[in-house]
Amino acid sequence: MNRKKIYLANPYGFSQQQKTLLPPIVQALKDLGAEVWEPFERNNQIDLSQAGWAYRVAQADMNDVTNCDGIFAIVNGTPPDEGVMIELGIAIACDKAIFLFRDDFRRCTDSEHYPLNLMLFCGLPEVGWENYYYTSLEDIKSQKKALCIWLTNN
Repeated sequence: MNRKKIYLANPYGFSQQQKTLLPPIVQALKDLGAEVWEPFERNNQIDLSQAGWAYRVAQADMNDVTNCDGIFAIVNGTPPDEGVMIELGIAIACDKAIFLFRDDFRRCTDSEHYPLNLMLFCGLPEVGWENYYYTSLEDIKSQKKALCIWLTNN
């Protein structure tokens, strides 16, 4: 059986301290049966001392987003990381399955109903979008939420 490939869009690879936040999220996704494509791990083969490295990293990430089955995006911050937002935009345009993770209690929207910029929700269903929105590691593991259901349906 082929496991679904999920791209883990996140800004955590830029900081040694924040890199410690990734393993529990990666493990939670793997425990649900996903093949996790974490961009900082996948791009570590690119030589950052060579001219044009940034372009190659961006192209590799874009290719991964277009070739994955879905995207699990960490959207902490006010506003969330620009690179993650672009990756989400690509995923939405490619009609990928979208799952958002935010354990940041700060709101970054003008809406009383949505906790983030309204455009991020155009990749989620109008009704029941909350099932695609995660606020904790325990939430990721929920058998009743959309990620688990999506991963187990072929």
